[in-house]
Amino acid sequence: MTATVNFMIWNLIDDRAGNQSQCLGVGEALGLKYEIRDLEYTAAAALPNFVMGKSFGGLTPSSRVNLVEPWPDLIIAAGRRCSPVARHIKEMNGGNTFLVQIMYPGDTGIDEFDLVCTPRHDAIQDGANVFQIIGAPHRVTQDRLATARQEWWKRLIHLPAPRIALIVGGSTKRRTFTQQMASELGAAASKMAIDAGGSLMVTTSRRSNDSVDALINEIKAPAEIFKWGDEGENPYLGFLAMAEGVIVTGDSISMCSEAAATSGPVWIYAPKKLTTHKHGMLHQQLIKDGYAKYLDAITGTYFEQWQHPPLNAATQISAEIKKRLKI
Repeated sequence: MTATVNFMIWNLIDDRAGNQSQCLGVGEALGLKYEIRDLEYTAAAALPNFVMGKSFGGLTPSSRVNLVEPWPDLIIAAGRRCSPVARHIKEMNGGNTFLVQIMYPGDTGIDEFDLVCTPRHDAIQDGANVFQIIGAPHRVTQDRLATARQEWWKRLIHLPAPRIALIVGGSTKRRTFTQQMASELGAAASKMAIDAGGSLMVTTSRRSNDSVDALINEIKAPAEIFKWGDEGENPYLGFLAMAEGVIVTGDSISMCSEAAATSGPVWIYAPKKLTTHKHGMLHQQLIKDGYAKYLDAITGTYFEQWQHPPLNAATQISAEIKKRLKI
């Protein structure tokens, strides 16, 4: 397939923020016009894909309204529940839609996808349509960081350098971010900043739960703190843009990947009781490739400066799409 002037791209966007970020990141990295098709699911979408088959059966009526001809030449989708939808569109288009799937959707219909982009830490077997990436694609590009730096410079320049962004996730389905962990992290980050004569820029997530207060109570360094739910503009991108270094909790693939989108040092806080095997595999990959180091919250970690290429799998995926489609 060779792209033409009328080449049509659909980006299938569902209700999961991580899926949205990954799909939009790839769409933006392509640099081509695309259309968003919002998907809302019914309870049926929870059924296994081998039961759903190729269909719109797991979608609400309002979602199906915009899934009509002319069918797209390219679909970008993420997550298991998108799989029946994407495959159904390809079938109705006579097999002429190029399907790009971010994250492994399961074995059902896997051969119908033209490109399946899987993180190396998922350990999916190689195949002709499998493309291995590091971390997760995202929207934290160098251009967006440069713009955010201009926007946040006056609001954060009063903080002494080095300014260290502390990006805090929290509990997951399988692991709990305890108050002890929060206190440990807050104390370690604060000590790093104080020892370096610098400051912290702290932002928490909706998963940080009640433990966030235990973290904040340990911060003695000069700091700018934004708790999830606080009024005002979320400074997440501004903190990354202004940071000379980043400390990130290891519970989120997306947050670790976005931290590595900066070119400076990254430290991952990953206590064993918070870290799943899959997340640990990603941490090891980032460390092996020079993007990050572990934060030792027990003995302490000193601030040190090093550089690495910005990481964004969206760039790699977009290049692979263009190569396969001869764009």
